[in-house]
Amino acid sequence: MAHEIPAEIAAVREDYEARILGLHMPATVRQAAERFGDLPAFSDRFDVPEGETWSTISWTETWELTQRVAAALIDLGVEKGDPVAIMAANRTAHTLADYGAMAAAAIPMSIYNTLAQDQVAFIAGESRPVVVILEDHDRYQRWEKALADVDSVRHVVMLADADRVDDPRVMTWENLLARGDDTSGVEARMDRITPDLPATYLYTSGTTGNPKGVVLTHHNVMFEAVSTLDNAGLHGPQRSISYLPLAHIAERILATYSPPFLGSHVHAIPDPAGLLGALGEVHPTAFFGVPRVWEKIQTGISAKLAEDPDPANQELVKNAMAAGLAWTQAQEYGNEMTPEVAEAYATADGAILAFLRLLLGLDQVEWAASAAAPMPLEVAKFMGGLGLRVYDVYGMTETTGAFTSNGPDHFKLGTVGVPNPGIEVRLAEDGEILVRGPVNTPGYHLQDQATRALIDDDGWIHTGDIGTVDEDGFYSVVDRKKELIITSAGKNIAPSNIENLLKESPLVGHAMALGDNQSYVVAILTLDGEIAPLVAAKMGVEFTDLADLSTKPQIRAMVQAAVDKANERLSRPEQVKAWELLPDEWTAESEELTPTLKLKRRVVKTKYADVVDTLYT
Repeated sequence: MAHEIPAEIAAVREDYEARILGLHMPATVRQAAERFGDLPAFSDRFDVPEGETWSTISWTETWELTQRVAAALIDLGVEKGDPVAIMAANRTAHTLADYGAMAAAAIPMSIYNTLAQDQVAFIAGESRPVVVILEDHDRYQRWEKALADVDSVRHVVMLADADRVDDPRVMTWENLLARGDDTSGVEARMDRITPDLPATYLYTSGTTGNPKGVVLTHHNVMFEAVSTLDNAGLHGPQRSISYLPLAHIAERILATYSPPFLGSHVHAIPDPAGLLGALGEVHPTAFFGVPRVWEKIQTGISAKLAEDPDPANQELVKNAMAAGLAWTQAQEYGNEMTPEVAEAYATADGAILAFLRLLLGLDQVEWAASAAAPMPLEVAKFMGGLGLRVYDVYGMTETTGAFTSNGPDHFKLGTVGVPNPGIEVRLAEDGEILVRGPVNTPGYHLQDQATRALIDDDGWIHTGDIGTVDEDGFYSVVDRKKELIITSAGKNIAPSNIENLLKESPLVGHAMALGDNQSYVVAILTLDGEIAPLVAAKMGVEFTDLADLSTKPQIRAMVQAAVDKANERLSRPEQVKAWELLPDEWTAESEELTPTLKLKRRVVKTKYADVVDTLYT
């Protein structure tokens, strides 16, 4: 249905449309080779030359290899619009497979590495890929059911462990590249790419029901990449680390779609557990972390500072971070930087703050951001105290990533920013956040009913999030619409607010608040697997493992104190009246968390139903 776009938004859109006219992803890679040539493009830890710590290719090499992958896929019979599935670690070959598939006018689709066989089989059965690119034997096993049941798959490319698989369809990555020596037909295939051709299908991680394949077109990703970089104030080559799954929209925007525009250098690591070490090596200029990453940085620093026995040092850091937070807050929208605040920050930065950022590997960061869930305000303030402005942004796979964001020229702590250029955002009558613009998905692949539930007749995507907007146009996300707790007294409560306060204790790794249709709120808690043992050791508490530690009276007393502290800042209906400390730790590999470390609330509620029942009896 046609709708009238506000004039100022329409003007911005026209400008962006002119900038991306005729562009698609492979064209931006080709342009990057022309503009940035021998500058480094992608690095990983695979096949590292002797004496080096990274294996690196330039933008020229990236384009050459992209064409070879495309030519090989064409040689294998891949046609325009054919899906090519990828389940692999974050590595250069993953990105080249993605770029090469797009250059062949095919549709690359990165699949979460943690999905079970049945989930993979559902995705493969619906999308029907013709080529599947897999990391190793473990990924092949996750695909075994799909490869047996889905007759569309004609070729399987393995980056490693090909010799461990007895399958006539299997070839190595080297075999694939060898088939792409003649790249003469690639440009003609690229000429067939239209703006509405899907650049990818991104299947959601399926926390409820079967996964849904979000269709994102070349036009979607071009518009999002350009507007994101503008809003972030990023110009010229950046250094970054790719560690989140490449099936996640934020990682795709930052590590796949945006780098060719700036000629950036992306360092890919296969395991997020190696992030802190990589930060110390790479010293990124642009860094994105989901809230849990920032929380871990905060708890790690807090624990180290608490270990310093010298009160004078602790006072130095405390005062320096107060000056850092004042400096950060002075740059918020509507505030003013005074000479006194600037001078106090310069002194604090020279004394200790710059050194702390150097220790973290964040000393050269020009742009730091967070998304996937609202950033807890106290975490944002802590980072501000270090002299790091962490820009909270907000979006979803269905909007090709962020559609509101904070940035250098417009940010407020505790908000997710203002609408991105050319994007319409508003609140529905019930407070749900709605969005409309060129970044909106055309829908879910082969799931019309789900598409109709997502996009209304006027083109607004219904995000499922409840939000607020202030007088300056800055949005805040309250919580998921379906996850709001409605007590038996009819009180609406946002669980994330309670959980963020509970997680301010360095002891608490994860927290989930419950209370729907109940007379009071309870919480399920886990210990932080890194910090809790350090605290226990310092206190002289003897324990065998995390499960044993969760039973120790001294630790439980400290957790009770953390609950009491959170309750002091909550209204009476929000206060946690009972809690349980689980013996388990929730990690990226556990079933309680998504690959981006968000809670799978329904899974937790079901798995620990007996614990919850006990809390209410």
